[in-house]
Amino acid sequence: MVFTTSLFVFYFLPLVLALYFSLLEACRRLGASDRACSLVLNAVLVCASYVFYGWWEPWFVLLMLGVTAINYLCARVASRPSVDPRRKARATRLAILASLGTLGFFKYAPFLEQNLNDLLSWFGVERAPVLALSLPIGISFYVFHALSYTIDIERRTAAPVRSGLDFACYIAFFPQLVAGPIIRYNTVAEQLVHRTVSAERFRSGIVLFVLGFAKKILLANPMGRVADAAFGAQSPGALDAWFGAVAFSIQIYFDFAGYSDMAIGLARMIGFEFPRNFNAPYQSQSITDFWRRWHISLSTFLRDYLYIPLGGNRRGPIRTYVNLLVVMLLGGLWHGANWTYVVWGAYHGVLLALERYHGKRGFWLGMPRGIRVCGTLVLVLVSWVFFRAASLHDALIYLAAMCGQSSAGPAWLALPSLLYTRTSLAVMAVAGVVLAWPVQAHDWSREITGSRAMLIHPLFCLALLVMISQSFNPFLYFQF
Repeated sequence: MVFTTSLFVFYFLPLVLALYFSLLEACRRLGASDRACSLVLNAVLVCASYVFYGWWEPWFVLLMLGVTAINYLCARVASRPSVDPRRKARATRLAILASLGTLGFFKYAPFLEQNLNDLLSWFGVERAPVLALSLPIGISFYVFHALSYTIDIERRTAAPVRSGLDFACYIAFFPQLVAGPIIRYNTVAEQLVHRTVSAERFRSGIVLFVLGFAKKILLANPMGRVADAAFGAQSPGALDAWFGAVAFSIQIYFDFAGYSDMAIGLARMIGFEFPRNFNAPYQSQSITDFWRRWHISLSTFLRDYLYIPLGGNRRGPIRTYVNLLVVMLLGGLWHGANWTYVVWGAYHGVLLALERYHGKRGFWLGMPRGIRVCGTLVLVLVSWVFFRAASLHDALIYLAAMCGQSSAGPAWLALPSLLYTRTSLAVMAVAGVVLAWPVQAHDWSREITGSRAMLIHPLFCLALLVMISQSFNPFLYFQF
């Protein structure tokens, strides 16, 4: 199920909210304890989340249940004071290996087989058939959720979950299930047991959901069609190629940031508070700054569970550069089983290492702020070409086109009917204003004034009308 569909907006969400708040009111009238009330509400959320996730493919739920059960049981063993330390370590390793093994098999087995076939074919070995696997939606996200719990229990930075129902709710919670943000268990541990539900927070959640909904429908989707036309062209001219790259950079931001806003808004409606996942990343003044602002939940996850355990910056400059490169390579591979993502991650890893090498006294930090922002934006724009292209070969051809080396010659307006329409230019102008706006949706939705409410209602109606007229258009990060 997708947030931006009639099924979710008009049926699933109203029914879940009605049931959730009816049971909450019943618990209050009966004088039930906070713990008893939270168990009832968590049970509703778990059932709703399994329906939400199983709507695509029912067996996906069984796989998620398996990951949930393994991490819950192994963490219980690791959290018991009376258990032998070696047994605790084995239980933790089992949970990590099982989770990563599940992710690796479904996401990377065909990729590895394909590359092994390519390698063996050089030596005249006949190609073997490649497994045809259906990638479970959101598996990268819920596996990371499970891993964060198991590792935090092993590190003793989080208390063990009180019940299997609470843990199932944490893993399956439908707002953040299929495309994040990646929520650490210790961030919501207390909220699983006790959460604050109020009319003010509910209104704030609605506003944030609507803002994310509008980002996806009114900005991301139109820019996606422009990007598809540019990247699907046989030989785009330089202007077309740059226009398409800008369109994709707008698409991926409003697509993913819009989903994050919707997820955080939905959680806020029912009493959960998630940290922000984006903070004006296209206003960054360096690549380091960019990764403090873009997909914050992933960058902090990689920092705390990979970069720091590798040694971080505590083992000398060379080891620091290697650690940055390794982390970004794996971060790129996490996004998908394609060499384009590996190169994308390596590209960012090299830039991060170069910035660390130059340090605070580098010439870049002495440049005016506007130049730093524009220069960083161009570097990010180039990286998105690798992220969007179907293959490395296609990415290199597209980058050559951006440099004016199109195979069709200097055709600067090769796709005027597809790219340079009034609609796409208007959407791009609005997107530019939103991107440059100093106040982010996460903060803007905190206080709901009369003028803001008057803006949200017509915005939501417009987005709904456009959604109904559009074909099915899932979020980009569903494939990860």
